[in-house]
Amino acid sequence: MSLDAINLTKRFFDPKRGEFNAVDSISFSCSKGEIFGLLGPNGAGKTTTLRMITTILKPTAGTAKVNDFDVIAQPRQVRKQLGFVSADTGLYERLTPREILTYFGRLSKYPKEKLKDRIDEITVMLQMEQFVDSRCEKLSTGMRQKVSIARAIVHDPPVIIMDEPTTGLDVLTSQVLHRFVLQCKEIGKCVVFSSHIMSEAEKLCDRMGIIHNGKLLAAGTLEELRRESGMHYLEDIFLSVVKETGSDVT
Repeated sequence: MSLDAINLTKRFFDPKRGEFNAVDSISFSCSKGEIFGLLGPNGAGKTTTLRMITTILKPTAGTAKVNDFDVIAQPRQVRKQLGFVSADTGLYERLTPREILTYFGRLSKYPKEKLKDRIDEITVMLQMEQFVDSRCEKLSTGMRQKVSIARAIVHDPPVIIMDEPTTGLDVLTSQVLHRFVLQCKEIGKCVVFSSHIMSEAEKLCDRMGIIHNGKLLAAGTLEELRRESGMHYLEDIFLSVVKETGSDVT
C-alpha cells in the first residue's frame, strides 16, 4: 500500500489575481502503516492537494499514484483504493447511520454477507453504538462526523485521506477520532491527515510536510524537523520555516 504525490500542481484563474498556482509542484509519499501529516493554515493548498489525489480535481501538472494506480489515467481504480473524509459531512438527514453505511457498503460492492459485521465493527471503533439507529437530522456535530468517517471507510479501503476531520469538534470527540486514526495505522492502513492544529500532528503523525502558499516547504519526521530547525515545538518550527521563505501566516 502506498500513496505518492509527484510534482502535483493546480492552477486557477481569478479575475483580480489572474492565473495563480493554488498548489505548486508538491511531492510526498505515504506508506503502509504510516500517518503522513499535511500541515498548514487555512488556504495553504491542503484541500486542493487532497482533492487532486482523490480525483475530484484534475491536476494542471504532475500526478499522484495510489497503490500504483495513476489519478489521471486510472481514476476509477484510484477511487476504489480510497476512503476520503472531510469536515463537510453531507449526510442524508432522514436516514440512520446504519442505513447510510449499508447503502454505501453495497454501493462500493463490499461483500454482502460480511457487511453487517463490518458495520458493527466500525460502530464499535467510532463509539457510535448509542446513535447508530437514530436519524442523522437529530445528531450532534461530533456524531455526524463519526458517521462521515464510517461512511468513508465502510468498504475497508487500504488508503485513507482525512482533510481536517476534527474541525469544529469538542475535545472528547476529537480524542475518539485520534484513537481511530492510530488504530488504522496499527492495522496497516496508509493514512494522509491534513490539519492546521500542530499539537494534533505531533500526536498522530509519523512524518509530516509543511505547506504554505501552495508550496511544500519542509518534510520529515518530527525529530528530523527539530534537528533541521533547532527548535522543539512544531508550531515554532512551522513559523520558522514559513518565515525563511519570506511568507507570512495570517
